[in-house]
Amino acid sequence: MSDRSSAIVFGEQRLQGDLVAVAAVRGLVVFTHGSGSSRQSPRNRFVARSLQARGFSTLLFDLLSEDEEVDRANVFDIELLAERVLEALEAVPAPVRALPVGLFGASTGAAAALVAAARRPGDVQAVVSRGGRPDLAGDALVDVRAPTLLIVGAADDGVVELNRAAYRTLRCEKDLQLVPGATHLFEEPGALEEVARLAGEWFEAHLVTHR
Repeated sequence: MSDRSSAIVFGEQRLQGDLVAVAAVRGLVVFTHGSGSSRQSPRNRFVARSLQARGFSTLLFDLLSEDEEVDRANVFDIELLAERVLEALEAVPAPVRALPVGLFGASTGAAAALVAAARRPGDVQAVVSRGGRPDLAGDALVDVRAPTLLIVGAADDGVVELNRAAYRTLRCEKDLQLVPGATHLFEEPGALEEVARLAGEWFEAHLVTHR
Protein backbone atom coordinates (compact mmCIF):
# COMPACT_ATOMS: atom_id res chain seq x y z
CA MET A 1 0.00 0.00 0.00
CA SER A 2 2.70 2.48 0.96
CA ASP A 3 5.72 3.73 -0.91
CA ARG A 4 7.37 5.01 2.23
CA SER A 5 6.96 5.02 5.99
CA SER A 6 9.25 7.43 7.80
CA ALA A 7 9.77 9.31 11.03
CA ILE A 8 10.00 13.07 11.31
CA VAL A 9 11.38 15.15 14.17
CA PHE A 10 10.54 18.84 14.48
CA GLY A 11 10.48 21.85 16.77
CA GLU A 12 12.62 22.87 19.71
CA GLN A 13 11.04 20.07 21.73
CA ARG A 14 12.05 17.55 19.04
CA LEU A 15 8.55 16.17 18.65
CA GLN A 16 8.04 12.84 16.93
CA GLY A 17 5.85 12.09 13.91
CA ASP A 18 5.04 9.04 11.80
CA LEU A 19 4.54 9.75 8.11
CA VAL A 20 3.15 7.19 5.67
CA ALA A 21 3.31 8.22 2.01
CA VAL A 22 1.16 6.08 -0.27
CA ALA A 23 1.50 5.36 -3.96
CA ALA A 24 -1.88 6.60 -5.21
CA VAL A 25 -1.65 9.99 -3.53
CA ARG A 26 -4.86 12.02 -3.26
CA GLY A 27 -3.69 14.25 -0.43
CA LEU A 28 -2.14 14.38 3.03
CA VAL A 29 -4.22 13.95 6.19
CA VAL A 30 -2.60 15.18 9.41
CA PHE A 31 -3.92 13.72 12.67
CA THR A 32 -4.14 15.83 15.82
CA HIS A 33 -4.94 13.72 18.85
CA GLY A 34 -6.70 14.70 22.03
CA SER A 35 -5.68 15.10 25.64
CA GLY A 36 -3.84 12.18 27.18
CA SER A 37 -3.21 10.57 23.80
CA SER A 38 -0.28 10.40 21.38
CA ARG A 39 0.65 9.46 17.84
CA GLN A 40 0.21 5.84 18.99
CA SER A 41 -3.58 6.28 19.43
CA PRO A 42 -5.12 2.99 18.21
CA ARG A 43 -8.29 4.79 17.09
CA ASN A 44 -6.42 7.33 14.97
CA ARG A 45 -4.17 4.63 13.56
CA PHE A 46 -7.24 2.62 12.55
CA VAL A 47 -8.67 5.61 10.70
CA ALA A 48 -5.24 6.38 9.19
CA ARG A 49 -5.02 2.87 7.71
CA SER A 50 -8.48 3.29 6.22
CA LEU A 51 -7.47 6.60 4.63
CA GLN A 52 -4.24 5.09 3.30
CA ALA A 53 -6.33 2.44 1.57
CA ARG A 54 -8.25 5.28 -0.13
CA GLY A 55 -5.02 6.80 -1.43
CA PHE A 56 -4.21 9.39 1.24
CA SER A 57 -0.84 9.87 2.86
CA THR A 58 -1.04 10.34 6.63
CA LEU A 59 0.93 12.00 9.40
CA LEU A 60 0.42 11.17 13.07
CA PHE A 61 2.56 13.16 15.49
CA ASP A 62 2.95 14.10 19.13
CA LEU A 63 1.58 17.54 19.95
CA LEU A 64 3.58 17.76 23.19
CA SER A 65 6.84 16.38 24.54
CA GLU A 66 6.78 14.08 27.57
CA ASP A 67 8.01 16.93 29.77
CA GLU A 68 5.29 19.27 28.50
CA GLU A 69 2.56 16.70 29.17
CA VAL A 70 3.42 16.76 32.88
CA ASP A 71 1.82 20.21 33.03
CA ARG A 72 -1.84 19.47 32.34
CA ALA A 73 -2.42 23.10 31.38
CA ASN A 74 -0.47 22.43 28.19
CA VAL A 75 -2.92 19.70 27.20
CA PHE A 76 -5.71 22.29 27.02
CA ASP A 77 -3.61 25.14 25.61
CA ILE A 78 -5.30 25.27 22.21
CA GLU A 79 -3.10 28.12 20.98
CA LEU A 80 0.03 26.08 21.70
CA LEU A 81 -1.43 22.94 20.13
CA ALA A 82 -2.47 24.84 16.99
CA GLU A 83 1.06 26.19 16.61
CA ARG A 84 2.36 22.62 16.84
CA VAL A 85 0.00 21.59 14.02
CA LEU A 86 1.44 24.31 11.81
CA GLU A 87 5.00 23.37 12.80
CA ALA A 88 4.28 19.76 11.86
CA LEU A 89 3.04 20.85 8.43
CA GLU A 90 6.28 22.75 7.86
CA ALA A 91 8.35 19.70 8.88
CA VAL A 92 6.81 17.39 6.29
CA PRO A 93 9.16 16.73 3.31
CA ALA A 94 8.52 19.08 0.39
CA PRO A 95 6.95 16.57 -2.05
CA VAL A 96 4.36 15.55 0.54
CA ARG A 97 3.84 19.10 1.79
CA ALA A 98 2.81 20.11 -1.72
CA LEU A 99 -0.23 17.83 -1.53
CA PRO A 100 -3.74 19.03 -0.62
CA VAL A 101 -3.91 18.96 3.19
CA GLY A 102 -6.69 17.82 5.48
CA LEU A 103 -6.71 17.80 9.27
CA PHE A 104 -8.31 15.05 11.36
CA GLY A 105 -8.69 16.07 15.00
CA ALA A 106 -9.95 14.26 18.09
CA SER A 107 -11.03 15.78 21.41
CA THR A 108 -8.90 18.89 22.12
CA GLY A 109 -6.93 18.12 18.96
CA ALA A 110 -10.04 19.01 16.95
CA ALA A 111 -9.98 22.52 18.38
CA ALA A 112 -6.28 22.82 17.55
CA ALA A 113 -7.00 21.66 13.98
CA LEU A 114 -9.72 24.27 13.55
CA VAL A 115 -7.56 27.09 14.89
CA ALA A 116 -4.73 26.02 12.57
CA ALA A 117 -7.15 25.92 9.63
CA ALA A 118 -8.40 29.41 10.48
CA ARG A 119 -4.83 30.74 10.56
CA ARG A 120 -3.77 29.06 7.29
CA PRO A 121 -6.87 29.09 5.06
CA GLY A 122 -4.74 28.62 1.97
CA ASP A 123 -2.95 25.58 3.32
CA VAL A 124 -5.78 23.48 4.80
CA GLN A 125 -8.51 22.28 2.46
CA ALA A 126 -10.67 20.20 4.83
CA VAL A 127 -11.13 19.38 8.51
CA VAL A 128 -12.73 16.37 10.21
CA SER A 129 -13.42 16.24 13.95
CA ARG A 130 -13.96 12.90 15.73
CA GLY A 131 -15.58 13.22 19.13
CA GLY A 132 -13.98 16.63 19.23
CA ARG A 133 -14.25 19.78 21.29
CA PRO A 134 -14.61 22.32 18.47
CA ASP A 135 -16.09 24.74 20.99
CA LEU A 136 -12.59 25.18 22.44
CA ALA A 137 -11.52 26.84 19.18
CA GLY A 138 -13.46 29.89 20.40
CA ASP A 139 -13.55 32.92 18.15
CA ALA A 140 -11.47 31.15 15.50
CA LEU A 141 -14.53 29.13 14.45
CA VAL A 142 -15.96 32.00 12.41
CA ASP A 143 -12.67 32.31 10.51
CA VAL A 144 -12.49 28.67 9.38
CA ARG A 145 -12.87 28.46 5.60
CA ALA A 146 -12.04 24.80 5.10
CA PRO A 147 -15.07 22.49 4.74
CA THR A 148 -15.56 20.94 8.17
CA LEU A 149 -17.18 17.67 9.21
CA LEU A 150 -18.06 17.11 12.87
CA ILE A 151 -18.50 13.42 13.81
CA VAL A 152 -19.92 12.69 17.24
CA GLY A 153 -21.19 9.60 18.99
CA ALA A 154 -24.93 9.97 19.41
CA ALA A 155 -24.58 8.68 22.98
CA ASP A 156 -21.68 11.01 23.85
CA ASP A 157 -23.63 13.02 26.40
CA GLY A 158 -22.72 16.69 26.54
CA VAL A 159 -20.29 16.58 23.64
CA VAL A 160 -23.18 16.36 21.16
CA GLU A 161 -24.55 19.70 22.32
CA LEU A 162 -21.09 21.30 22.26
CA ASN A 163 -20.69 20.19 18.65
CA ARG A 164 -24.14 21.44 17.72
CA ALA A 165 -23.26 24.85 19.14
CA ALA A 166 -19.94 24.90 17.23
CA TYR A 167 -21.75 23.80 14.06
CA ARG A 168 -24.06 26.80 14.32
CA THR A 169 -21.05 29.11 14.71
CA LEU A 170 -19.06 27.79 11.75
CA ARG A 171 -19.43 29.87 8.55
CA CYS A 172 -17.78 27.41 6.15
CA GLU A 173 -19.24 24.43 4.30
CA LYS A 174 -20.05 22.06 7.12
CA ASP A 175 -21.80 18.90 8.24
CA LEU A 176 -22.60 17.26 11.58
CA GLN A 177 -22.92 13.48 11.68
CA LEU A 178 -24.08 11.54 14.75
CA VAL A 179 -22.98 7.89 14.86
CA PRO A 180 -25.94 5.93 16.31
CA GLY A 181 -25.25 4.26 19.65
CA ALA A 182 -21.63 5.42 19.80
CA THR A 183 -20.03 6.92 22.91
CA HIS A 184 -16.98 9.20 23.14
CA LEU A 185 -14.31 6.67 22.12
CA PHE A 186 -16.41 4.95 19.43
CA GLU A 187 -15.71 1.57 21.00
CA GLU A 188 -19.05 0.06 19.99
CA PRO A 189 -19.08 -2.51 17.15
CA GLY A 190 -18.91 -0.78 13.79
CA ALA A 191 -18.67 2.73 15.26
CA LEU A 192 -15.05 3.44 14.35
CA GLU A 193 -15.58 1.92 10.91
CA GLU A 194 -18.36 4.46 10.39
CA VAL A 195 -16.03 7.26 11.47
CA ALA A 196 -13.44 6.07 8.95
CA ARG A 197 -16.04 5.90 6.19
CA LEU A 198 -17.40 9.38 6.87
CA ALA A 199 -13.92 10.88 7.11
CA GLY A 200 -12.76 9.15 3.93
CA GLU A 201 -15.72 10.38 1.93
CA TRP A 202 -15.28 13.94 3.25
CA PHE A 203 -11.61 14.06 2.31
CA GLU A 204 -12.30 12.50 -1.08
CA ALA A 205 -14.83 15.24 -1.77
CA HIS A 206 -12.73 18.18 -0.55
CA LEU A 207 -9.04 17.40 -1.03
CA VAL A 208 -8.32 18.27 -4.64
CA THR A 209 -4.98 18.19 -6.41
CA HIS A 210 -5.00 21.76 -7.72
CA ARG A 211 -4.20 24.22 -4.91
